[in-house]
Amino acid sequence: MFTDIQLNERLQKALDAQGIHTPTEVQQATLEPALQGKDLMISAVTGSGKTYAFLLPLLQRFIDTPAPRSATRALILVPTRELAEQVSKSCDQLAAFTQIKSMSVFGGVGFKEQAARLRKNPEILVATPGRLLEHLESGSVDLSDLEALVLDEADRMLDMGFSEDVLKIATACRSERQTLLFSATLNTREIGHLIQQVMRDPEALLLSDARTRVTAITQQIVLADDAKHKERLLNQLLTETPFQRALIFTNTRVAADQLGHLLRYHKHRTAVLHGDMDQPQRRLVLQRFRDNAIQILVATDVAARGLDIEGVDLVINYMMARSGDDYVHRIGRTGRAGQQGTAISLISAAEWNLMCSIERYLKVKFERRTLAGLEGSFNGPTRTKSSGKAVGKKKRTDSKKPEAKPKVKKRLRDQKTIGKRRQPNIPPSGEQPVDQGFAPLKKKST
Repeated sequence: MFTDIQLNERLQKALDAQGIHTPTEVQQATLEPALQGKDLMISAVTGSGKTYAFLLPLLQRFIDTPAPRSATRALILVPTRELAEQVSKSCDQLAAFTQIKSMSVFGGVGFKEQAARLRKNPEILVATPGRLLEHLESGSVDLSDLEALVLDEADRMLDMGFSEDVLKIATACRSERQTLLFSATLNTREIGHLIQQVMRDPEALLLSDARTRVTAITQQIVLADDAKHKERLLNQLLTETPFQRALIFTNTRVAADQLGHLLRYHKHRTAVLHGDMDQPQRRLVLQRFRDNAIQILVATDVAARGLDIEGVDLVINYMMARSGDDYVHRIGRTGRAGQQGTAISLISAAEWNLMCSIERYLKVKFERRTLAGLEGSFNGPTRTKSSGKAVGKKKRTDSKKPEAKPKVKKRLRDQKTIGKRRQPNIPPSGEQPVDQGFAPLKKKST
């Protein structure tokens, strides 16, 4: 129970208003060391309550030690705009009965309007690295009083090319600060350089990793011959599979738009979400999805991290994720907080090896599924011999083949006597010569 952790009564009241009474595993493990000011690296499965795991200790500290004249006291960096809005909303809900203010900063909205709001010095700032760096360069943000830096989905920020921006932002922060790093797929080898430069003797709380199997999610694959076959398979899956909300992932923005048009042609209530859309459009799409005005959302990996949308019970990888970590985050949009969910991946011949590598990485075996009437010809790669010879052919054994004549070794001494007259052997003195059949030598006439 949260009452056992002795949270401030105002935070407890906010939790009660949301119907939250019991901390999750990651919240229970994080709260005490975070309140002690330790630098932490936390890895926990998606949907486990990581956002409240870092917001609760921040708010508790700020309530206990108010600093009304300070600049921003906590900075939370996130990889996407949608995640920034979601974290900021969660912060407002937890701080509803306090005087603590938060603000989100990201691209796609007016820069001047954000700068005007930043002059009010919100205590908690939730931002994406690119837009925050612009405000730092223009002098709109003051991080000299910063007490805590939170890197949410740090590995994803590095994957998106924000490594240099994150380091610049960390350098602009006060050096005597606490740093918290959270992710569902924390790989210390890949982000080791970031840890060394922004953290001080961090304590690792690895409650899970990318290989942690999500037992609440049924993971299946359906084999496809080509793109047209995939389209027919997807339409039938959405027709015969019961679901409340479905999230379909592609690897490119163009593919997302094309697939959205196709599904709308087949009378599915569908919308598209990707990085080329401006922020008001993206916000409207997500709100319609949450309100069930649309039932299917086709998206790129911009929707794979951190988004918490209730009722998503079906995830389809129309194009297979590029890595095991990306696959974990995609399917993590369903089966959240112990709920049941289904993840289906459409696999073509070109994606077979990628699918197998993800199976090995996660140490799982995907269930194979077929759709009646749409069985394809591709059933996985055929086995071939490693020698490269054609499978099924035998060696030729022809008994009528004439035997090869044995090779005669040519000796050098035999070659020296070619064309020379052989002389008879001369016996030792006292012995009779042996007739060797040589003709007598003729005496030359003078």
